[in-house]
Amino acid sequence: MYVVLVTYTAPVTDVDYALPDHAEWLTKQYEQEHLIASGRRDLHRGEVMIVRPMSRLKIDAMLASDPLSIRHLASYEVIEFAATRTCHELNDINELLAG
Repeated sequence: MYVVLVTYTAPVTDVDYALPDHAEWLTKQYEQEHLIASGRRDLHRGEVMIVRPMSRLKIDAMLASDPLSIRHLASYEVIEFAATRTCHELNDINELLAG
């Protein structure tokens, strides 16, 4: 799994203008079952996304298609981790427990 920290790198007004396109992109990522959760960070600094297990190349390609990335409005820190424990609701997506 991955935690992605999105940090806005442009003025808030520029980011706000792109947010409808970004929201549509998020919807597509949920429809494709790539995302587990997402939300805005405090002080309108950026966002946090929790991404299902996938190859690093796939997540990099996914993030490169984000309108915030295309418009150079955000940077992304991708943190890969192997969850050794999860709540029952997440057991099915935990690659260490599934199977």
